[in-house]
Amino acid sequence: MGNSHFFANIGRLKQIYRWPLMRTVKPENVQEHSHQVATVAHILALIKNKKFNGNVNPERVALVALYHDSSEVLTGDLPSPIKYHNEEIAKAYKKIESIAESALLEMLPDEFRDDFKPLILHNEIDPEIALLVKSADVICGYLKTIEEISAGNHEFEKAQKNITNTLEKYRNAEVDYFLETFVPSFSLSLDEISSPL
Repeated sequence: MGNSHFFANIGRLKQIYRWPLMRTVKPENVQEHSHQVATVAHILALIKNKKFNGNVNPERVALVALYHDSSEVLTGDLPSPIKYHNEEIAKAYKKIESIAESALLEMLPDEFRDDFKPLILHNEIDPEIALLVKSADVICGYLKTIEEISAGNHEFEKAQKNITNTLEKYRNAEVDYFLETFVPSFSLSLDEISSPL
């Protein structure tokens, strides 16, 4: 059995910084972001199941979310204004992303590839799970704008407007529940969120 570079690459996600064109008060790397997306996607799945008669596996959703940006270890994080500048660039980036996902998958020993395909290859992910993960991804971008603006970084005000518009595309019962229940706390101080309800 030869060496596998898969997890050495996954470990380097902490070297890929998000928001590369923006001044940030608190830099955020892809590994941190993936963890947050996993926690938010997990609760979105639970909300869907417990409040709105869903039937999705929350643990599977969280696992897919953990790996949702893994290809960025090979591609880097292309800033949204570039990635979505026009349809041709968006399509080209999707193709690059797909090639990177396949390359990452090929780093795994053969016996584990089928286990990771529905986690890494976007076209193999269950559409219901993919929607929950994408919703969580957009929510986490929105939370980052709250964090930055709360710290006095006005550069994120336009980003917040753009992400708010994007978030509208993902509005559904579980997203609305999350936004109403959990998001207001992100504008509060440590003392305010540490005190009992």
